[in-house]
Amino acid sequence: MQTTPLTETHRALGAKLVDFAGFEMPLTYTSLKEEHFAVREKAGMFDVSHMGEFIVRGAGARDLVQLVTSNNVDKLVEGQAQYSCLPRPEGGIVDDLLVYRLPANPAMGMTDDHPTYMLVVNAGNIKKDWDWIASHNSFGAEMIDISGDTALLAVQGPLAAAILQPLTETKLDEITYYHFVRGSLAGHDNVIISATGYTGSGGFELYLKNEAAESVWNAVLEAGKEAGLIPCGLGSRDTLRLEKGFCLYGNDINDTTTPLEAGLGWITKLKADNFVGRDHLIAQKEAGLERRLVGFKAAGRRAPRNGHGILDADGNKIGEVTSGTHSPSLDYPLGMGYVAVGQHTPGTKIQIDLGRKTMEAEVVKIPFL
Repeated sequence: MQTTPLTETHRALGAKLVDFAGFEMPLTYTSLKEEHFAVREKAGMFDVSHMGEFIVRGAGARDLVQLVTSNNVDKLVEGQAQYSCLPRPEGGIVDDLLVYRLPANPAMGMTDDHPTYMLVVNAGNIKKDWDWIASHNSFGAEMIDISGDTALLAVQGPLAAAILQPLTETKLDEITYYHFVRGSLAGHDNVIISATGYTGSGGFELYLKNEAAESVWNAVLEAGKEAGLIPCGLGSRDTLRLEKGFCLYGNDINDTTTPLEAGLGWITKLKADNFVGRDHLIAQKEAGLERRLVGFKAAGRRAPRNGHGILDADGNKIGEVTSGTHSPSLDYPLGMGYVAVGQHTPGTKIQIDLGRKTMEAEVVKIPFL
């Protein structure tokens, strides 16, 4: 398995390490529930250095990123990020990603003449995404894979800004949602401090060089000790994102699902310049969707899981669960899955097929929390 710059640090902290997307990653340190509530009520820190980062720059950068992503990169200003996806010609999703428009940095050979972007992709899709984007690069854009040199820490929760502020001169309260600055933090320069995250509890993501990762990790742990910040693993990251209805690639979206079916029409700008899959998505929208990704809450205590069937009130299969858990915040089972259009309206009674028995459930609006 691959490691991050902090793998041995996690081991020393007693984390339970598991294989995730080919990386040895912490699942929990203490318990999923304790880490979940730390993020919802105080703060928690995640090592997500397994994520991939690509720089795209030069004269053809704008045209390449506009072609391969579903959102409209022309709306980005320097210091802003947007959520997007890499659609396939037939409408499936290669991956979901964040697109950052970086400020010009002459020291890195960057100027104001052409936009420079950082694309942040999922760990399990780094090579797949790189090859996909490169295959569309007829514009001469320069592509640089900085994944192996870049660490990423996510400091999440309502107290994140107060904990980080003593470590930086950057005024964190001036960084609005989905914006970022490049500054110094905990004695290290050239850190991207981004008001983004995957928990729905606010906070920041910190992009930095590998060699700074352990120092910054320890500094944040020390700064957040009295406020209740604790290290958190992938277990709570999943329950946190699911309570907010955030899609997980490989579960809720994949190469066979379209962004329109997944409720991601808001990142699919059909009126923007042409992008890969645009014609298919326009045709799908005009013809009408046949299935939709929905949220549901369930009765009982057993958590629904990916692959469980979704049945209508009469027991007919109408779809399949893509993600499920027992919500720590709400204390009941919930999940997401695709169902046939007509069965997707909030309030619709459904059943989850657990194998030997079924569980009563109801379609609800997302986010759940």
